[in-house]
Amino acid sequence: MLLKRIALTSALVLTASAAFADCTISGRVSIIGNEFPAIQTIGAGASECTGGEVTTNLTADHQTLNVPGMQGDPAEYTSAIVANSSIVALMNDDLIRPLDDLIAEHGQDLQKSQLITIDGKVMAVAFMANAQHLVYRSDVLAKIGVDVPTTYEEMLAAAEMIRSQGIMENPVGGAYASGWNLAQEFNNMYIGMGGEFFSAGTAEVSINNAQGVATLEMMKSLSEYMNPDFLTHDSNATNAEYRAGNVALMNMWGSRAASLVEAEGVAQEVVDGMAIAGPMTVGGGNIPATTLWWDGWTVSKNISDEDAAATFIALTHAIRPEMLNEETSSQAVWLISGYEPTDASEGVIAAANAGSVPYPMLPFQGLLHTALGAELTDFMQGKEDAATALADIEAAYNAAAKEKGFL
Repeated sequence: MLLKRIALTSALVLTASAAFADCTISGRVSIIGNEFPAIQTIGAGASECTGGEVTTNLTADHQTLNVPGMQGDPAEYTSAIVANSSIVALMNDDLIRPLDDLIAEHGQDLQKSQLITIDGKVMAVAFMANAQHLVYRSDVLAKIGVDVPTTYEEMLAAAEMIRSQGIMENPVGGAYASGWNLAQEFNNMYIGMGGEFFSAGTAEVSINNAQGVATLEMMKSLSEYMNPDFLTHDSNATNAEYRAGNVALMNMWGSRAASLVEAEGVAQEVVDGMAIAGPMTVGGGNIPATTLWWDGWTVSKNISDEDAAATFIALTHAIRPEMLNEETSSQAVWLISGYEPTDASEGVIAAANAGSVPYPMLPFQGLLHTALGAELTDFMQGKEDAATALADIEAAYNAAAKEKGFL
């Protein structure tokens, strides 16, 4: 509901607070998070604070590092920048603290819509919305004479035309790297097919069905128009293929859109031809094959109260309204007072307007995500059929869920 309430608004014009001034802290601040431009901006903003130590580790490997890095006492990281999915692992292991007391003392200027409340306690402060959606080359589509795809079936048809006309050999891009990325592409497609991950009100997985088979078949069909090394391509590698002029159609994160063609050496035709559209549907469904996300920051439980306060103050400073300018405003759909949507936010806002669903914040969703990432590779390589892959995923999830006590 947070994402829909924010992103459905055509313009978020709110009064910036003058209460965010210079930042002085007393304590240690150590932030771990992803490495895309919006989060780099958050890290830089926190680092403006003086009087204490502020360090950041912004890396694509953040999801494998944040839990072990917060398990120590004291924790290595005083904050993890998280999203719908990754906060669950930290909560399952009791690694982050409720923020209500810190908000009362230092966060009076935060908006209520930024506060991620779970079981009555604020566990994170959201600063941006995100979603995956279509990014394409308008010049290439014009060359083959087709409209912008609104379904994955139309994307496949366009890809075949691009290849058969000798324009590009592998015109489809996607973050299909084995592990988290590949699992997320399954999640998107399965939602678009109308699938439900679990039996209602239980932790019993329910992907081994017709929608699951259809999901895998569509993913396999798309991969046939991708770089042969697609199982190594995360968002960074997929974007590199687009920048190099090798990709005309891809499902990509809104948070990457603004900076996609800003890299040095990108051909002018790629810069001029880049365009953004909303997420596509699949299988005749009307629910977009994507998920809505929020990104936000947390505060570690296993640190001193002084370090917790310093971390909260530094990160609140990083998302003050004054941080918005021409450069930063295009980096994300910010959930920050004073933000006005830019052209780069078009895809995320379209995802919300189209009725896209949020990524499930269930304590056992991460176990399924891990099982998907581990078990889908053989299917994508043609080593097993869809039914076998789904059975393997179900078995891996059941073993993990029983170990954790969910089943």
